[in-house]
Amino acid sequence: MSETHEYDVVVIGAGPVGENVAQYAIEGTDLTAALVEGELYGGECSYWACIPSKALLRPIAVADTTAHLQGVATAEVEPEGLLARRDFWVGGRDDTGQVRWAEGLGITAVRGHARLVGEREVEVTGEGGPHRLRARHAVVLATGSEPVVPPPLADVHPWGSRDATAVTEVPGRLVVVVGGGVVAVEAATWMAALGSEVTVLVRGETLLAGQEPFAGSVVAQALQAKGVDVRFSTSATGCRRPDARNTGVGRVHGGPVTVVTDDGEVEADEVLVATGRHPRLGDVGLDAVGLTPDDVLEGRLPEWLHAVGDASGEAPLTHWGKYRARVLGDAIAAAATGRGPLPVPDGAPVPQVVYTDPAGGAGRDDRGGGTRGRVRRRGGGGPLRAGRRGRPAARRRPRSGETRRRPEGRAGPWSNLRRDGRRPAAARRDDRDHRAGAGPPAAARGAELPRRHRGVAAPARGPAGRPAAPLTEVSR
Repeated sequence: MSETHEYDVVVIGAGPVGENVAQYAIEGTDLTAALVEGELYGGECSYWACIPSKALLRPIAVADTTAHLQGVATAEVEPEGLLARRDFWVGGRDDTGQVRWAEGLGITAVRGHARLVGEREVEVTGEGGPHRLRARHAVVLATGSEPVVPPPLADVHPWGSRDATAVTEVPGRLVVVVGGGVVAVEAATWMAALGSEVTVLVRGETLLAGQEPFAGSVVAQALQAKGVDVRFSTSATGCRRPDARNTGVGRVHGGPVTVVTDDGEVEADEVLVATGRHPRLGDVGLDAVGLTPDDVLEGRLPEWLHAVGDASGEAPLTHWGKYRARVLGDAIAAAATGRGPLPVPDGAPVPQVVYTDPAGGAGRDDRGGGTRGRVRRRGGGGPLRAGRRGRPAARRRPRSGETRRRPEGRAGPWSNLRRDGRRPAAARRDDRDHRAGAGPPAAARGAELPRRHRGVAAPARGPAGRPAAPLTEVSR
């Protein structure tokens, strides 16, 4: 019979969302938490999504700016240097530092795949064999999301977003099969800069369909100016690849591939599937407690079970997931200790930025409805705005003589502001140095920041902020 360990809270998934739930559920109390992860602590954002994608896109944006800036010679992207920068920011995909961060807060880090096996009970299968965790108060599903692969493409070993951000072998010809979303347009940007001939197949009539139409239009024009072939109203109906094989993440998965569309065939060396993601709920043992994924997404859960982040079906954005995780963690702690939960603002705005050229931004309410878009052209001109004039209230600058006071508690949308409405000096200095190209901000260099300024724990770093180990070839 497997050994059972008891904790107050068991969190399944140690990405940024899971880390925040565990921290806020026990910090300042005598409660205990176990944080279970089957891959890397820090999750998708740290190693496969937010961090590497922005590391790849920033030099491209700088080079684009020089093309419009008088007095500066136009810069060119250096592919090997671009990949080296990406490697630096993911820290060799070594999560030692993030495990150390969790353990430093009193969180127990547990390696292995976790499944529900009963009420408040989780079975973890890892190198040491299966063992059980029992939660006195709450189990939290923070398992994130996984890419959707259309059936016509499933058998050709297509690239997913992980392959695009972890690219080590740049395909000469790349077809991006998409619905025209964020992953597609950002990946098309850096893959074109790395030298691929990129073709983007868009099912609809515009890119970024959730934003105002003009936003997708200007992004499409910018991609086309970079040599990207954008084809609208084109759907993939089939795919052929005689020599499909799993060669590892970021490498070309076999021989040439033929994508069959409703407008003819497209030949390529690799195909990237960017058709969206769905909550990762298929292998977490919901059936053992009489639940289905639909129960999770519609909130039909017992009082001891919670879902947060991408796994909940809410806005699939890391910053929103972390905010919701902090609210949930505090609510769990309040219920367990008998105190009242901290106040939570009603209808918090959910901002989003698409890092294309030009960059696009939008805001929506916390129910996922309504967008207000903004596109800023680099190298001159003002922002192109749509929707309500001015800023949402939570983002407006204080007027002369006015002070902005953040709400009581740590979970509010202004939790990174001082009581005079400004960010702390250390955080402002860090941002300024980062914008000036001085390297990673202090949080990534290992400096200790107050809790409210800590985001995802940084990867392990060696002396002078360098990665603890160089990135070697990554394989599945």
